[in-house]
Amino acid sequence: MIRFAFAGRCSTEDLQDPEASRNWQLTRARALIEPAGGQIVAAYFDVGHSRSLPWQRRPRANELLQDLRDPNRGFDAVVVGEPQRTFYGNQFGNTFPVFVHFRIPLWVPEVGGPIDPGNEAHDLVMSVFGGMSKGERNRIKIRVRTAMSSQAQLQRIHKLELDPAAAPVVQRIFTMYVDGMSHSAIAAQLTREGIPCPSAHDATRNPHRKKTAWQQGAVRAILLNPRYTGGHEVWNKQRKEERLLDADDVTLGHRTVEFCARQDAFSLA
Repeated sequence: MIRFAFAGRCSTEDLQDPEASRNWQLTRARALIEPAGGQIVAAYFDVGHSRSLPWQRRPRANELLQDLRDPNRGFDAVVVGEPQRTFYGNQFGNTFPVFVHFRIPLWVPEVGGPIDPGNEAHDLVMSVFGGMSKGERNRIKIRVRTAMSSQAQLQRIHKLELDPAAAPVVQRIFTMYVDGMSHSAIAAQLTREGIPCPSAHDATRNPHRKKTAWQQGAVRAILLNPRYTGGHEVWNKQRKEERLLDADDVTLGHRTVEFCARQDAFSLA
């Protein structure tokens, strides 16, 4: 019997269910190794980590790299379920030499078995899948942004309707604020009068928030909401950009930075 460690990854950026993703990757891996007498005895599966992160920055993948160095690691080879989930861009070229150094075969379904370090075709195949992985992630990002933009464009032809229960409360909050009351004082007054707070008024949209009292943060959010202050919905206010972690060592990958970008606003009136 050949003892295998399974390596895989799933993130929420492509809306995959982690358990379902893990199961189908395991199924592909087992279909490859079991005819050769292989059995998976260990699993290294990262959940919620982008494929763009190098192995050293994925917790479970990095743990696997460290275990390769252990003579008592408990497995003889490593198998992946899908290279596009496991390797991104040039990650294969930066990672596979470690497997070769410690004499641990790496099995991949698309190769039909272990990767031959001296086989140029195998190296080319893995490079292609790394590029495909990068392209797939870019397509996911484009689809998400395009869908959001489309939603914003559709909102241009619709008007928001007032909530008959919430509208008078919002108007009163603005009146109390203009009269000089602080956020905390407004929250305390509304709570004393038994007026339902936002999480109590619409529990389905706020399942994680307290429903017993008004919070000054809720009052502040209402006062700053552009829907109430300017009649505009703001889309694309927060953007994410990937920047190199270290410009002198691109193998460390990128870090995601959030920043305020151009604001696309449209009237609700």
